[in-house]
Amino acid sequence: MKKHVPLILTAAGLIVISSGFMFKDIVKGIFSNKNEVAIAPVGHAAPTKSLYDFTVKTLDGKSVALSGFKGKKVVVLNTASKCGFTPQYADWEKFYKEHGEKIVVLGFPSGNFANQELDSNEEIASFCQKNYGVSFPMFEKVDVKGDGQAPLYKWLTTKELNGWNDKVPTWNFCKYVVNEKGELTHFFGSKVKPDDEEFKKAVGI
Repeated sequence: MKKHVPLILTAAGLIVISSGFMFKDIVKGIFSNKNEVAIAPVGHAAPTKSLYDFTVKTLDGKSVALSGFKGKKVVVLNTASKCGFTPQYADWEKFYKEHGEKIVVLGFPSGNFANQELDSNEEIASFCQKNYGVSFPMFEKVDVKGDGQAPLYKWLTTKELNGWNDKVPTWNFCKYVVNEKGELTHFFGSKVKPDDEEFKKAVGI
């Protein structure tokens, strides 16, 4: 039996190595601070762009200019269908139904964290509707970090563009709060839900 132990360990090592980026992502996700909160400091640099400079595509391919949300606060979520935080869809749907006239929730599916999102926009749309009855705006699957980072997330995570923040999503269901002027004001980690006191303060409820 002892003679086989090195072989088993070797095989395990090969599995870990072959997992590559996904394995590292899972480890990072487990140990990252999902309760993290960041707030725009007083007197921060003026942003060079606002939320209203971006146009994004819905899950069914329609272009939406985010300038259409002027006068409302906006919560931007990076979502996933196969994550431990996926049940938050229900929390954010409830929040949107209660506060949607003043605070909009925008969902951006992403497979950046352990590939926990479905492959196609059609599958994502079906999953969200069937399992959670999602009615808040959902957009096409994008990269929220890395070389292929979507322009909106480039703005959200680059302080030279948004004026202060350089925090990228640390896992699925991170939240960025944008005020009625299209300015980024807060970042919240994955564990923060709509009933969190710090979040409620951020959106004025």
